[in-house]
Amino acid sequence: MNLRRFRTPRTVVSAHCDLPCGVYDPAQARIEAESVKAVCEKYQASDDPEFRTRALIIKEQRAELVKHHLWVLWTDYFKAPHFEKYPQLHTLFNEATKLAGAGGAKGSADPEVADRLLAKIAEISDIFWETKKA
Repeated sequence: MNLRRFRTPRTVVSAHCDLPCGVYDPAQARIEAESVKAVCEKYQASDDPEFRTRALIIKEQRAELVKHHLWVLWTDYFKAPHFEKYPQLHTLFNEATKLAGAGGAKGSADPEVADRLLAKIAEISDIFWETKKA
């Protein structure tokens, strides 16, 4: 028996993402960003120092999750053909992850910053769903 022939796949397949479609969804980032906004609003409405400290910790954790979910989409779901068709994607992801990071939601308790983050995620989401139609 020819071992090389035995080990060579009979069928070769390719996919545009690591797992079957449906695994990726920008809703994960949006939900975490909505949590960031809600925590910012609760933080602003409270004068209890312990509550505010806990709120900041939770907000920063949620903002880090936003970055994680965005990076997964950016690096695992979107491929070269997407970036060719939607050249603004790199900029959108860069701006969104910065809005989730220390210069944005992690470094601010302003609900307006969270609103800007949600708007960027919405733009990414629109493009994502367009790619799913193809």
